[in-house]
Amino acid sequence: MATSSIVRPQRESRDSVVIRFAGDSGDGMQVTGSQFTLETALAGSDFSTFPDFPAEIRAPTGTTFGVSAFQIHFGGRDVMTPGDAVDVLVAMNPAALTVELGDLRVGGTVIVDTAAFNERNLNKAGYERNPLEDDSLAKYQVLKFDITKLTADAVKPHGLSSREAHLCRNMWALGLLLWMYGYERAATIDWLKRKFGKKPVIAEANVAALNAGHAFGETAEMAEHMVGYVVPKAEVQPGRYRTVSGTEGLAWGLVAGMRAAGIEKMVFAGYPITPASALLHTLANLRAYGVITFQAEDEIAASGAALGAAYAGALGVTSSSGPGIALKTEMLGLAIATELPLIVIDSQRAGPSTGMPTKAEQSDLFQAVHGRNADAPLAVVAPVSTADCFDIAIEAVRIATKYMTPVIILSDGYLAHAAEPWRIPREADLPRFPITYRTDPEGFHPFLRDPDTLARPWVKPGTPQLEHRIGGLERDYDTGHISYDPDNHARMTNARADKIAGIANDIPLQTVALGEDHGKLAVVGWGSTFGAIHQAVKIARDEGTDVAHIHVRYLSPFPRNLGELLKRYDRVLVPEMNNGQLVKLLRAEYLVDAEGFSKVTGKPFRVTDIVQRIRGGAPPPSEGSGLGGEAG
Repeated sequence: MATSSIVRPQRESRDSVVIRFAGDSGDGMQVTGSQFTLETALAGSDFSTFPDFPAEIRAPTGTTFGVSAFQIHFGGRDVMTPGDAVDVLVAMNPAALTVELGDLRVGGTVIVDTAAFNERNLNKAGYERNPLEDDSLAKYQVLKFDITKLTADAVKPHGLSSREAHLCRNMWALGLLLWMYGYERAATIDWLKRKFGKKPVIAEANVAALNAGHAFGETAEMAEHMVGYVVPKAEVQPGRYRTVSGTEGLAWGLVAGMRAAGIEKMVFAGYPITPASALLHTLANLRAYGVITFQAEDEIAASGAALGAAYAGALGVTSSSGPGIALKTEMLGLAIATELPLIVIDSQRAGPSTGMPTKAEQSDLFQAVHGRNADAPLAVVAPVSTADCFDIAIEAVRIATKYMTPVIILSDGYLAHAAEPWRIPREADLPRFPITYRTDPEGFHPFLRDPDTLARPWVKPGTPQLEHRIGGLERDYDTGHISYDPDNHARMTNARADKIAGIANDIPLQTVALGEDHGKLAVVGWGSTFGAIHQAVKIARDEGTDVAHIHVRYLSPFPRNLGELLKRYDRVLVPEMNNGQLVKLLRAEYLVDAEGFSKVTGKPFRVTDIVQRIRGGAPPPSEGSGLGGEAG
């Protein structure tokens, strides 16, 4: 009998690829993306991810506002952003297609589950006609598979119900994508067996679906139309790597900072709020390292508990997002008045009020720097990437304990959930800055200041002969007793301000991340915009534009040379995910004619948008300009 074989094209090479998995919030898209990320990391590619999910725990099935997506940009080069245009979109239903299609590049690939494109789902997604049956998708390569049936067939031997089988569809899609890019499945199989260790039948069914999706890529009759790809390994420094999210980086950095300071215990007190809750979950698993976690009844109680821990000599830490930080404001004022070291982590989200809880913004900068009653300065720092979250947490502990001050770390919803490869540092290479608790009663009073740092002494309660009281009432500069003297209040107000300002002498000078330290244009950013700005500046420089990238990690106080550096450029452009906050601070502090470039859509900047603005183009209609820009 004659047989025919499929002639497969050779795998094509790609420097980098952007994939987005999208479906209902119950379709497991975050799990699918996370496991693809794991296999990508083990294959040696560099990557950056962007989980994007709805605020509702379970939005109505098939609706556009219930779409959950996970984007990964991976490749053999230095990947710094989750990617602009999507190369491959996996749409598990019509709602996912209508929400996410606009980001797919022309000629990109759409993989759909045809079983989900029924009349009911099409109506929910706003389609009058089935897009799989007309020419509306003509500019894309559309791969139409009945993933629901193919999954059901794969798991049939395991006796699952139809609902249980339906929940395995994401593993089938994952298997197909792993085949498409030549990645292994072993780590995912091991994860499934651990995840469903108490439900071995479910584990085996998911493994079967994963293997079936992979085998489909190899054996399907239409496989000659499905191209496989090869993505090279990234060139990285030798060392031990793992995937890290911003939340994990902050948690581990806090522990490393506690160890660096020689503090025995960390007390983390928090209250559940998106997207900050994951930090409480992560730290709860680090009890063996001296971490005590406490879920308080509200945000005020959480900050009070953390401040009380600091008074007792522990590392006090609390976290929240914008609305919760607002509630903590009074307790932050008490921390400033008592001059106790307190770490406050703000995972910013789109607001005001509840706003869009799962969408990222950088709109709490004003609140962090100035958002308290009276003159109440404190230190503010911001990580530039998920990996930098580890280093910034250590630095926050150093500043807080050396200067006896609260420190706010400004993260955001994107950094909290995104992931990238992280080179695990050797313990011997980590910084050390051991603190000293005051034990000598000679000449002691609670606000006796160090002549260099202006920090008051840290005394553990119960230390012999060092009994003392501190509180929110003003204290006498020379004795530490309660004082209502006007001149003393002015002196204490200035001392607190001078202490924070003096931190500028103990942090690195501002450097230029890319380009020259003078020229026609400086693009200045802070926080999670680093990758998009850096790539945009690199593209513009390759085109011959005189442009540099400056990224500010220390936001209060600013590095002492920042103003001088900015004045060496003819123009200063400040992209930020708010309506123009850093640009206003820079203009007020240094009188530079900085231009704002704002984005408040709840999503990170695209590289192409910043490139266009560098070239002199107007921002897209969905983006504002901030102070000093043009509405476009």
